[in-house]
Amino acid sequence: MIKGIYITSAEPYSGKTLIVLGLMEYLVGHISRIGFFRPVIHDGGKFDSFLNLIHARYPLILPLEAMYGCTFDTARDLLVEGRREELYSQILEKYKSLEEQCDFVVCVGTDYADASAVVELEFNMHMANHLGIPVLPVFKGSERSIDAIIDATTVVVDILRDHLCDLLAVVVTHVAPADRETLEAELKRIFEKFPVYVLGEDPSLEKATVGEIAQALAAEKLGGREVLLDSVVRHVKIAAMELPHFLDHIEEGSLVITPGDRSDIILGALTADLSRRYPHIVGLILTGHLAPAPQILRILEGLGAASIPVFSVDTDTFATAIAVNAVESSIDPKDRRKIAAALGLVEASINLPELMGRVALARSEHVTPLMFQYELIHRARRERKHIVLPEGMDERVLRAAEIVLLRDVCDITLLGKPEQVRRKIAALGLSLERASIIDPQASEWMDEFAAAYYQLRRHKCVSPEMARDTLSDPNYFGTMMAWLGRADGMVSGAEHTTANTIRPALEFVKTQPGISIVSSVFFMCLEDRVLVYGDCAINPDPTAEQLADIAINSAQTAQAFGIEPRVAMLSYSTGESGRGPDVDKVREAARLAKARRPDLKIEGPLQYDAAIDADVAKLKLPGSEVAGHATVFIFPDLNAGNNAYKAVQRAADAIAIGPVLQGLKKPVNDLSRGALVPDIVNTIAITAIQAQADYGGGGI
Repeated sequence: MIKGIYITSAEPYSGKTLIVLGLMEYLVGHISRIGFFRPVIHDGGKFDSFLNLIHARYPLILPLEAMYGCTFDTARDLLVEGRREELYSQILEKYKSLEEQCDFVVCVGTDYADASAVVELEFNMHMANHLGIPVLPVFKGSERSIDAIIDATTVVVDILRDHLCDLLAVVVTHVAPADRETLEAELKRIFEKFPVYVLGEDPSLEKATVGEIAQALAAEKLGGREVLLDSVVRHVKIAAMELPHFLDHIEEGSLVITPGDRSDIILGALTADLSRRYPHIVGLILTGHLAPAPQILRILEGLGAASIPVFSVDTDTFATAIAVNAVESSIDPKDRRKIAAALGLVEASINLPELMGRVALARSEHVTPLMFQYELIHRARRERKHIVLPEGMDERVLRAAEIVLLRDVCDITLLGKPEQVRRKIAALGLSLERASIIDPQASEWMDEFAAAYYQLRRHKCVSPEMARDTLSDPNYFGTMMAWLGRADGMVSGAEHTTANTIRPALEFVKTQPGISIVSSVFFMCLEDRVLVYGDCAINPDPTAEQLADIAINSAQTAQAFGIEPRVAMLSYSTGESGRGPDVDKVREAARLAKARRPDLKIEGPLQYDAAIDADVAKLKLPGSEVAGHATVFIFPDLNAGNNAYKAVQRAADAIAIGPVLQGLKKPVNDLSRGALVPDIVNTIAITAIQAQADYGGGGI
């Protein structure tokens, strides 16, 4: 079940605060552990209005520091340096840490204060996808016609869809009351697949308060009632005329701006507020850094709490008026009136049970590479395992081992001569004190391991001396560590060929019961999902029986890593349309796999386009549960599989994680000799996850 929602907008002052308050109020009444998160904030949270509001009002279980990803300065520096993925990873790490401790998290996007709207909208879309939570876009309707609101809303919704965001609903705020019903009906007609909610304007929320304006202007308070700081400023009056004429222009809820030396206006405003014959004045701002006359100050002091709030600013009257009109309304944690008004408006306009019901029912099928890789690390941490790395002198392996240990993914043993390995570690400036280092030839386990290998392979004419020589090879020694329980799995191949890496496992680890073949899969991380390709690395031309085993094992592997298996057995023909030895083999393999595992969704033969494209599937194989929605792709031979995964990797800029071996009794995985450090980290995490299963191999 999805545990979060991402509230965002396409411009500043859209009304997100209203929606956040309404959702938080509803969730607090229904869920015990609520989390709140912002991907980017200013100044470590000190001046973030959302964090301050939510933290002050609701009983959240975590401190402010846990409720944001990073500061604006950090985000800007990483983006300038071209380290976008590092920024996303940092935010994702903090969000997932919060998510683990909460039943639900409300996430609020950036505020469009320091970058262009296009840049921030793109950031928020990518961030929502990386976090794996649906988007609730909020649109501002104030000072716009119905047609203008519809155009703006449609454009942004189309952009969100193009970026494969999961849309929860559409919310429009600050709409003129006379337009509300018409706009809502039209938007519901346009957006049929999800709810539309329209909130009308509320003067008590649209206008800034006296306190907000005073804070924005950094005004000095000279006196007056503290309680009036929460008063809404409905009108701004510049008093430049004589007092009698000024008094005729006062309206209810006026904030008066006048030079500090206008004693007549000051006295008139104070008196008018005390009189029942004039509209209420909510405050008085004295401009020009001009102190009122001493006699006026004495009057203010004498009135005390009976006076309207009076402030002094350094700017002149014109600049002050401009600054006052630029102040946008916000909701202060102490402003109970605004909070009550906001909650009332949201509860009257949004069907919150309906909205949250959609969150509970909607499970996102979009998985970004960053999400998948984070989940690998997260799953590996659940049950600590021990992985051996035979290539202890390879720089990439050492750097990956450091990352694994720093992130506390699993325990690591490096194979090699300890003195040489430590010298290499020191030269690279790495921190690998927690890693064990074993020299196979000098190990206290050598006699035991050689004897075990001799017993396993003496039917192949292996002598005790040959066994000892063989176990001096790091790959054989590392595989024996896994086989005898000294480690939970092995990862090699950065320097060694695939044959050298997996030969020991094929010799004595063998396959799981009921599995006739060791095979492999690649996790193909596309922009919005992860697919499983098998077998693209091991078996040149599997038989129909072997192909069925590969399909079943690949489905089980996909399921173990959170991917719902819908298996497509690929060929050059779809359904019953083709004939020939190659397509007949795939057809038979599909029949065997279905017979052995009727609980799995398996279809074959299928062409690739019919397997992945829903529109093509409707034409070529209508009614299939797999066609058009496949997640596991089984290629008929190594030639097709290896070329396909490399073509997709390059053409779609996909991340290919693997090959991941499956079918073995103990997890042993092979690296590409061109593997990068992140690839090795991912493979170590995958091996640790495999080790958590009953057999440890790919058939999980």
